[in-house]
Amino acid sequence: MIFKILLILLFTLFSRLGVGADKPTIRIGVLASGTLAWELAAIKNANGLDNAGFNLETVAIANQQAGKVALQAGSVDMIVSDWIWVSSMRAQGNDYTFYPYSASAGGLLVPADSGINSLADLQGKKLGIAGGELDKNWSLLQALGLQQGLDLNESLEKVYGAPPLLNQQLSSRRIDALLTYWQFAARLEAQGYRQLMSGEDIIRALGISETVPSLGYVFKQSWADQHETALQAFLQTAQTAKDTLCDSDAAWQQVMKLAETPDTAIQTQLKRRYCQGRVKQWGAAEQTAAGKIYQLLHRLSDNKLTGKTAQLQPGTFWSAH
Repeated sequence: MIFKILLILLFTLFSRLGVGADKPTIRIGVLASGTLAWELAAIKNANGLDNAGFNLETVAIANQQAGKVALQAGSVDMIVSDWIWVSSMRAQGNDYTFYPYSASAGGLLVPADSGINSLADLQGKKLGIAGGELDKNWSLLQALGLQQGLDLNESLEKVYGAPPLLNQQLSSRRIDALLTYWQFAARLEAQGYRQLMSGEDIIRALGISETVPSLGYVFKQSWADQHETALQAFLQTAQTAKDTLCDSDAAWQQVMKLAETPDTAIQTQLKRRYCQGRVKQWGAAEQTAAGKIYQLLHRLSDNKLTGKTAQLQPGTFWSAH
């Protein structure tokens, strides 16, 4: 709790740094437990706003849904979210758009001594699922199961819950396997749990070879058009901060207090998975692959995840003019 209080104070201080009337202000919603907070702290530690072409105002948000509400209400200019939501909002006439932030996509984990070594072994077991019934990785895992002749939705017991609670349930053997977000998967890996399959592995097994970022910066196209220079400057500053965290042990240690763990093995695994999620390629091939993933999800979720539109909406992915 004390780290979260310190984080809020940091955000308040950070949001006031370098404020000047001659520079546009970008208001960004930030989860206290999210990795974006790490990058913003790295920017502050490196005095990265001193000569930036923008001011930055951070707004603490409780969860991803709260971030979406804040963006729609105009309380923030930008959040980190997924392109599936962006496409569904565009289908409703909104002009939100997406720019990649991270390709980390979580994974399927089991205890080190588990006899589960394949999807077929999950049948009859209890599977914890972070993100709920409409979690993207769960939908894709079901697609892979059907490809192998397995109806995972019917052949196993599903347990939904918050990621920290599910980690505890796996540790106490109340569930047999866990499909969760990458940060929580990394913590388990550091404790000796075995990753059976990553989110990226699931997508590749479905025949899609490109790495498609799962999360990105989401903002209105109209806002981006009005603030393109500032937006480009922010994206470059954020990328520099991400690279600094991956290339500098000192910079990484400075932000690890935000991860709320003194365990060096966990810190090391968090860094490994975080840096693996850096977006190295983002172009036509990756965006076409995203369209294929969207169609898979549309068929599997009975439109609950994607909405009624069968195709990824034009403009979902932002490109500078």
